[in-house]
Amino acid sequence: MRRKKSAGEYLACLSARYEVDPDALFYALLSAGENRKSRCGNLSIECRGKTKGKIIFLITEDSEVIAQFPVSEKFLSRQGNPIRNFMETERVRKYIAKKNRSAASRSIRDLRAGMNHVSLKAKVLEVTQPKHVVTRYGNLASLAKALIADETGKIKLCLWNKQIDSVAAGDTIQIENARTSTFRGERQLSLGKKGTLNNIELEPKMTPTDLQQQKLGN
Repeated sequence: MRRKKSAGEYLACLSARYEVDPDALFYALLSAGENRKSRCGNLSIECRGKTKGKIIFLITEDSEVIAQFPVSEKFLSRQGNPIRNFMETERVRKYIAKKNRSAASRSIRDLRAGMNHVSLKAKVLEVTQPKHVVTRYGNLASLAKALIADETGKIKLCLWNKQIDSVAAGDTIQIENARTSTFRGERQLSLGKKGTLNNIELEPKMTPTDLQQQKLGN
């Protein structure tokens, strides 16, 4: 039977997953326990109540619920930072190693549905005309799909609203923290709230003046 995570292991995993210092997380919990609310990096921590020697914490990021769980007051009253002690346990080290592997740069050929924290560099081959769609939250949005490629394969990248104007055919882009899924049996990438997309230039683009000087030099 799989062993249930202890409060310390769970908090250590949260620290690793959201890249917040374990000391900062511990003191944010203490602050929320005393003052009802606190912040730790991008995380908001709220005390939802106390029961049977435990404090119920709600953790959110940009209004998105991450976790709600009880932590014993005894755990929070320990000397030092008990969360840091759990960062070196085998279970948490395996979690961090797995996270680091999933965050590594990948080739398009290696992408599978369900992957998170995908980073890769690719060339934009084409971008479809935007169309208006209604999201699952009931909002009207613009959606386009870019066909991108590296030396190992091709995949479609979903572009929403302002993202659409940030790329064009022929661009080389760097994608960070994307996720993969399937739509009608076809793999696709999306950035979500945490993903980023940047145009990169492998070689400096030459201006008309540069070209003229190059001709005169020849």
